[in-house]
Amino acid sequence: MAKITLIATAAFGIEAVVKNELKALGFEIIKVSDGKIEFEAVLEDIPKANLYLRCADRVLLKVGEFKALTFDELFEKTKALPWGNLIPENGKFTVKGKSVKSTLGSISACQSIVKKAVVEKLKEKYKVEWFKETGPEFTIQAAMLKDTALLTIDTSGMGLHKRGYRAQSVEAPIKETLAAAIVLLSFWNKDRLLIDPMCGSGTILIEAAMLARNIAPGLKREFVSEKWQMIDEKVWQKERRSAYDALKSDCKLQIFGYDIDKKNIEACKINARNAGVENDIVFEQKDIKNLWIDKPYGVIITNPPYGKRISEFKEINEINITLHKMFKKKTEWSIYVLTADELFPNYFKRSQPDRIRKLYNGKIKVNYYQYYGDKPSPELSPENC
Repeated sequence: MAKITLIATAAFGIEAVVKNELKALGFEIIKVSDGKIEFEAVLEDIPKANLYLRCADRVLLKVGEFKALTFDELFEKTKALPWGNLIPENGKFTVKGKSVKSTLGSISACQSIVKKAVVEKLKEKYKVEWFKETGPEFTIQAAMLKDTALLTIDTSGMGLHKRGYRAQSVEAPIKETLAAAIVLLSFWNKDRLLIDPMCGSGTILIEAAMLARNIAPGLKREFVSEKWQMIDEKVWQKERRSAYDALKSDCKLQIFGYDIDKKNIEACKINARNAGVENDIVFEQKDIKNLWIDKPYGVIITNPPYGKRISEFKEINEINITLHKMFKKKTEWSIYVLTADELFPNYFKRSQPDRIRKLYNGKIKVNYYQYYGDKPSPELSPENC
């Protein structure tokens, strides 16, 4: 089978996580850059990448990359690419664009030129002058960066964070892909106690349970490339069967979520049920100030409220102080906090963060503060830690 290049896009700061995911799936990495991981594949790998990637935003099919300093150059080099091998005669296609630090700075003009070039190429391929565009959808992305054009086709459709389980949401939720990433960046594993004391819509804990159960994140949703004729429907069916066969049902998880808002807890339970992990997580309405931690070892992963629209600074400071009081002497607990509050370490004074990762929750710049706990004693069983 002919080799192609796929690109997994990712939020800034988690490229290495996505790279490791791809390697675990058996893909060979070609290049890693800001927000993009290129990897070698064949067309039949598109279902696997979309179904299994937890932390990537999208999977793009790379069609071509070249320098373009003029619109004529952009047109001719775009037209030279093998669009007829990818888009059928009845294919419906649109062009999205962006331009950063490039001579061709007009996004609308770049989109128009690329669209015209693709149409001309398809006219030559199919010997027609007009296309009905009643078939499957193809979204071409034309990205100009420092005078280099990268042309791709989106294979995902809706972003990969759209797992399909979050029917109930709350204000300013963390994206599912980022939630999965911060779990993977922690020292938590399925044998350890996990608590989110401010769980919101439950996304972090649901992603953790799905990871422990080996539930493919894309198992309950559809992808735009499922309608593409160039990928046999049987390939999608085979990958989904494999994903179902890989589900783990023999592990007993210790995952607990708390939130002060009753509506949030109700939403958590609905979301967990939709994700198939309702029996793996205990959700309970409780103010963090009333939370009592009596286990010797465990992991906290949380995304507390931040920003003027969600909570006043006084409330945020009180939350930070409460976390400090709760865990200042519990050095055996690992604490992971994702927040836009850059003053958080001033309040959580157990120690200096072992690591600070700069990430983005959507367009919001956040820090992931990581405080590593002491290792459990060898004599302690997983049930006690």
